[in-house]
Amino acid sequence: MARGVLVAFLALGLAGVRGFRVSPRMSTADRKVVKKDERRRISGKDTFYRRGFKDVQDKVSGIMEGEFKSDMLEGMRTSKYERTVGDVTIKMAEHLGFCWGVERAVAMALETREHFPEDELHITNEIIHNPQVNEMLTTAGVQIIPKEGVGAPKDFSKVKENDVVILPAFGASLEEMQFLDDKGVRVVDATCPWVSKVWNTVDRHQRMDMTSVIHGKWNHEETIATASFCETYLIMKNEDEAKYVANYIVNGGDKAEFLEKFKNAMSEGFDPDTDLEKVGLANQTTMYKRETRQIGRIMEKALMSKFGAADIGTRYAEFDTICDATQERQDAITDLIEDGSMDFILIVGGFDSSNTAHLKEIPELAGIKSYHIDRAERILADGSIEHRLLDGSIVTEENFLPEGKITIGVTSGASTPDAYLGDAVDRILMLKKLNA
Repeated sequence: MARGVLVAFLALGLAGVRGFRVSPRMSTADRKVVKKDERRRISGKDTFYRRGFKDVQDKVSGIMEGEFKSDMLEGMRTSKYERTVGDVTIKMAEHLGFCWGVERAVAMALETREHFPEDELHITNEIIHNPQVNEMLTTAGVQIIPKEGVGAPKDFSKVKENDVVILPAFGASLEEMQFLDDKGVRVVDATCPWVSKVWNTVDRHQRMDMTSVIHGKWNHEETIATASFCETYLIMKNEDEAKYVANYIVNGGDKAEFLEKFKNAMSEGFDPDTDLEKVGLANQTTMYKRETRQIGRIMEKALMSKFGAADIGTRYAEFDTICDATQERQDAITDLIEDGSMDFILIVGGFDSSNTAHLKEIPELAGIKSYHIDRAERILADGSIEHRLLDGSIVTEENFLPEGKITIGVTSGASTPDAYLGDAVDRILMLKKLNA
């Protein structure tokens, strides 16, 4: 990072372990007001675009249809989500692929390129977690703000006054928005409205003097952004962590151990002895809906056990911030599993896509064979497949297609266009035909 930018970050309190930190320059009471109003102030400027660009929407719509549509999948949607070709029966999840928020974000990024054809374009992170879509935007001249690794600060040194900066579907932190505003750039906000809904929820927590308990991954871009709009927060990734916190609420415990366990997942100055007396639930929109609600039950039960049930309404708050698209895709793959006829399920989506990883977990837990690939090219001409396991490792399995007649289920993550899943299915059909 350029020294001048780093100095500016330090002055603003923005250089930290997770990329940005809340500035210590204002009092707690002041920050509660500023966080709410700052986002409105910045987003209300004429140089802050939130609705895309109508002058190029028809052109971009044509580009997206040509790049992302699959005639095969469109046909299956009109034929009970099923198709048989030779020895292969394909059963497609009823809900898969691009969700509305992702499609909107990609369209806005392409519209931005068309509307500002000669300007320097940057994006604060990958637009979505799909490598091919991100490669497409990079080829179009949209530069992703670099960083050295997970949790490392981003290098904004190449961003100049009057450049155009896109905020991705995951959103951007308040501190990033403030920095870009001070820099004098034009901003195109492609944040998913469901993510913005979570931000509004954590603002309500602040007004209720509650700590925001966020079900998510502390190093996920969306959760980083959400945490930046909180005053006091604690991030927990699963039920096990929720049970640990609940036990601390009820019985107390080793404070040093608690702080070490959540050192990357809590607000600055977090005190588990005082900051867990009143909590509000929020979530990363790509997490399991059922797990989010179970974490809420765990927190509510712990608070009732500690403080009694009479005033639980003032100690625990839960608002619906779970993305419908995420849940629909999880329910749809569950329906495929319950069909009971699958030899395996093919899941297409970015290897760093949280919602796609959760789709992989569902057949895994049910004991159904599945393959998670990020692109069709992972299905190789020699009959092998390169796929991602739940632990994140990439492995190669030879001769992955069973002999004879087979039935496969197919689905894709919310960041995956239909065309990419269609390409993968085409490869399977070709391999099966060649080996017949």
